[in-house]
Amino acid sequence: MIKNTNNSPSLFSNLSDMLNQSHPLYRLANKIDWGKFETAFQPLYCQDNGRPGKPIRLMCGLLILKHLRNLSDESLVEQWSENAYYQYFCGMQEFTPSVPCASSELVHFRKRIGEEGIELIFQESIRVNNGDDEDRHHDTAFIDSTVQEKNITYPTDAKLHKKIVKKVLGIVKKLGLPLRQSYTFVLKEIYRDQRFRNHPRNRKKALRADRRLRTIAGRLVRELRRNLKENHDYDKLPEIFETILSQRCSSRKKVYSIHEPEVQCISKGKEHKKYEFGNKVSIIRSVTGIILGAMSFRNEYDGHTVESSLKQVERLTGRKIKLPAGDRGYRGRKEINGTKIMIPGVPGKSDSRYQKLRKHKLFCKRAGIEPTIGHLKSDYRLGRNFYKGVAGDAVNVLLAAAAYNFKRAMKALWCMLQKIREMLCLNNISQKMGFLRDGYLEKYLSP
Repeated sequence: MIKNTNNSPSLFSNLSDMLNQSHPLYRLANKIDWGKFETAFQPLYCQDNGRPGKPIRLMCGLLILKHLRNLSDESLVEQWSENAYYQYFCGMQEFTPSVPCASSELVHFRKRIGEEGIELIFQESIRVNNGDDEDRHHDTAFIDSTVQEKNITYPTDAKLHKKIVKKVLGIVKKLGLPLRQSYTFVLKEIYRDQRFRNHPRNRKKALRADRRLRTIAGRLVRELRRNLKENHDYDKLPEIFETILSQRCSSRKKVYSIHEPEVQCISKGKEHKKYEFGNKVSIIRSVTGIILGAMSFRNEYDGHTVESSLKQVERLTGRKIKLPAGDRGYRGRKEINGTKIMIPGVPGKSDSRYQKLRKHKLFCKRAGIEPTIGHLKSDYRLGRNFYKGVAGDAVNVLLAAAAYNFKRAMKALWCMLQKIREMLCLNNISQKMGFLRDGYLEKYLSP
């Protein structure tokens, strides 16, 4: 059996003594003002009723780590019990091999603090990067919009009608409601005929099966509505079913998902992806690379999102952006509340060569927001939104932006440490060289 020496820390010793204090996650944990979250979220908990809640720092730290490491709730809870840096980041003093909480508790905590609480975390991520409080963070900023896709399958009429039938039969079985016919064998035949619809020989058969499926789904929905009567648990579902069954290609305000009826169909002109199903998101990035604003919308015109986005930046930072620059999608809005919006276009006749060159450089820099959006989607869970509802849309984009800023702060801290080490090494080398030089001179220049 191997015995612990005095120099090696125990597994259950203090984490601050056990870990590498130059690790970016360790230094970031010491830089975040956790007391701000304690003060803001403490009134949301009942003081004299029920089971004591989990520590607020623990839950806030888990939310940050989830998007910082691109993990699901379940994976995050499992990895937390294995990673000492995760535990120190969440405020633990000793290593704990057990899980911190159930994964569902993260869902309840997000609902408890709401969009305002998540916005507070995002505000802290901006503050962590604004240590020097440079004015150029807010002089010029770049704005762009993208689509935050919802976690739904690609919607087709056949898929939606099939889901309606499955949902209705599930409700009937759960509540024990009477049903004239379940269409079990008929549905098997319909589903078989719907396969391989792109083959020329199967096209007519598939279209005929689609029409039969719509008819059966309509019958089941009407019978469900008659039998449900005043059951308030399923008030909205029959309405959603009827909307889906009645909509056509030319219909407006379509429903593309049963469990996410607020999803919008958005076309951004992409060659590889003509339509995206989710909601629109506005991102504001400073020249130095900090995300100053992240806001969720439905499917508004880009120019109509600028005012709300600029107000959010002013609310979170206390400062006003002097010159926001966008792409041609923001045409039509030249000025908002005294703030001029720069949009690329044909140079004016009165513009000098210097002005043309300055505008060209500005819009070349504006293109830097595109890889930022790409990183938000691929690394920080903006690519697919798993949170439910309109509130989930706002929460996901704020947490993704906060994680991006925290990661930037970690990289900045790491670069600072590297520079300090290089300076110390250079100082040591220069001192050694100085000693050698002095010894050399004393040896050969002495009388």
